[in-house]
Amino acid sequence: MSYVPNTAAQREEMLKKMGMSRIEDLFTTIPKAVRLNSELKLPDAKTEFEVLDELTAISEKNVVYKACFRGAGAYKHYIPSVVRHLSSREEFVTSYTPYQAEMSQGVLQTIFEYQTMVCELTGMNVSNAGVYDGAHAAAEAIAMFVDRRRGKAVVSGSIKPMTLEVIKTYCKSAGTTLVVVPSKCGKTDLEALQNAVDDKTACVYVEQINYYGIAEDMQSCADIAHSKGAKLIVGCYPISLAVLNTPAQCGADAAVGEAQCLGMPLSFGGPYLGFMAVSKAYTRKLPGRIAGQTSDKNGNTAYVLTLQAREQHIRREKASSNICSNEALCALVATIYCAAMGKGGLVEVAEQCTAKAHYAANRITQISGFDLKFDGFFFNEFVTACPTDVKKLMKKLEDNNILGGLPVDIDGETCILWCLTETNTVDEIDTLESILREAVK
Repeated sequence: MSYVPNTAAQREEMLKKMGMSRIEDLFTTIPKAVRLNSELKLPDAKTEFEVLDELTAISEKNVVYKACFRGAGAYKHYIPSVVRHLSSREEFVTSYTPYQAEMSQGVLQTIFEYQTMVCELTGMNVSNAGVYDGAHAAAEAIAMFVDRRRGKAVVSGSIKPMTLEVIKTYCKSAGTTLVVVPSKCGKTDLEALQNAVDDKTACVYVEQINYYGIAEDMQSCADIAHSKGAKLIVGCYPISLAVLNTPAQCGADAAVGEAQCLGMPLSFGGPYLGFMAVSKAYTRKLPGRIAGQTSDKNGNTAYVLTLQAREQHIRREKASSNICSNEALCALVATIYCAAMGKGGLVEVAEQCTAKAHYAANRITQISGFDLKFDGFFFNEFVTACPTDVKKLMKKLEDNNILGGLPVDIDGETCILWCLTETNTVDEIDTLESILREAVK
């Protein structure tokens, strides 16, 4: 029996106010095919030994490939052993809630350090404690700038498809007008962007590096946005910021992205960590937690949650977001990773990613039919044509313990988005080339 705190009469009164007669009427917007029945058809209970055997059998179906050439937003990077050892300590895993500042100086300091590192990477002035993932960060940033006067957001068509879907969901729910500018030659069509941005546009969202691995002309994007009074939001791949111009240097008003590459394994898709940083003028618009550094009455360094008397708490009708939490443990992992790697280590990772991607692109494109689809500088991902059946090709690679690139459709043509990181070896790249060459004979 479950405890329901209101009476049947009270429930009927609430339903009547909403113009409904049954509880089930509340769920009519959910397709019947995905609704749960009133009774769950669960199997009979099992012993602990039986459950462990069954779970072990399921886990043995997983395949971990020796070589991985797939990215598209989730990347396999080297993770120093110290990252897992430190982040798994119980004082971090079970840390006290940051809302009780006097009890949680340690976790508040780690959040403050994380925010500092995000600002150093992006060049922005202020970071929050993070949000759920990169797609969520992009959508939250758009919601942050949209208001009654400017209710339109313009998004590049060269961003990650999953991020675009999350943005569409946010905009539809909030009544925000969303315009997706098409990509041209693998980059944002600047002429189309110019035509799309007007006096009603609140912000423009572009990714650097974009979904196809190409570097955008971010300065031009910033100029177009700012010419109409709109803000520029840049979606970033943090590793690339070790060698590329920062969003701040490109004129961005906000920088967001996915921080999974900073010490988190692929892990079947999560949990991941979205980061958000803005220039100083928009500090009070940032959703979620912000940890600040101050001094106690004795002059000792102390940490607090700052800007808490904000819309999420006391003026909710003016809020752009209802998030008041963060992926604290993932933020800690990113902090330890950045500290362990240091500035020089991050630069080396970025340089290896770029060097190996360009080496691989040079080898692959020597094979007939595997031509590069787009010109321009690419960081660690690139797109090639595929002259053979892509499913058969991927199966052949899998048979050789290799996860191939991601098949993508570009103007009706099936292509492959390849990804290289510092974890790929020259031998793996040469083996990949041999298999591709054999596949088109």
